[in-house]
Amino acid sequence: MFTSQGPTVRELAVQALSSVERGYDLLSPKFDQTPFRTPDRMLDAVEETLAQYEGSFGDGLDVCCGTGAGLGMLRRLCRDRVTGVDLSAGMLAEAARAHPGERIDLVRADARALPPELAGSYDLAVSFGAFGHFLPAERPALFSGVHAALRPGGLFAFPIGAPIAPTSPVWWAVAGFDAAMRVRNAVWRPPFVMYYRTFPLGGVRADLLAAGFTVETLPLEPFGRRNDGTPRWRLLLARKAGPTATPSAGTQARG
Repeated sequence: MFTSQGPTVRELAVQALSSVERGYDLLSPKFDQTPFRTPDRMLDAVEETLAQYEGSFGDGLDVCCGTGAGLGMLRRLCRDRVTGVDLSAGMLAEAARAHPGERIDLVRADARALPPELAGSYDLAVSFGAFGHFLPAERPALFSGVHAALRPGGLFAFPIGAPIAPTSPVWWAVAGFDAAMRVRNAVWRPPFVMYYRTFPLGGVRADLLAAGFTVETLPLEPFGRRNDGTPRWRLLLARKAGPTATPSAGTQARG
């Protein structure tokens, strides 16, 4: 879980009692030593899947890029400009340190209100591990902003996990965390929005369709399948209307 170089219990408590922006500013120097950083295994699986769309990505956007775990992947997938957007100046500073001298632009902005100068600029947008910071009522603004940032035919891709069974200890752990966060936000200001069970595939798909995307999913096979045969993780592909790239053979299976 946490390494000896990671945050202390006191530091995590201070973060939890701060706003989202301030909390991540405080946590940023040690964020990559926490379990909250997107695992390389996930990044590799997503990159392998997106790489099948050969030559289709010019400019790439990482929405809520954090310390830049996904920026290297975008740099390899995209021919031209790569941009990372995040609300936290501290996280962006760590991303800059992680990618010195690379052709990466870092922009401090709220993902629910992306800067207008980004509109129509990208062929691929990705996001990892950030959606728990958005309440369901905020998803339409988030998805509409990404839709506006993409060129016609552009792709918004992100992993989404299968529902956790209530019989699993993990279900009870995340349910307990979400309940504790709701109590915290009811009695303490500023709020710290972070919930694990507010991003179900059905609701997400409906909001993406309403934003103007077409939606499909591909299984992320490195993570295996559940007993009922469904994937443990899928890559959701939301496409803005326009010319589309054709993936190479072997990537057409739907999860």
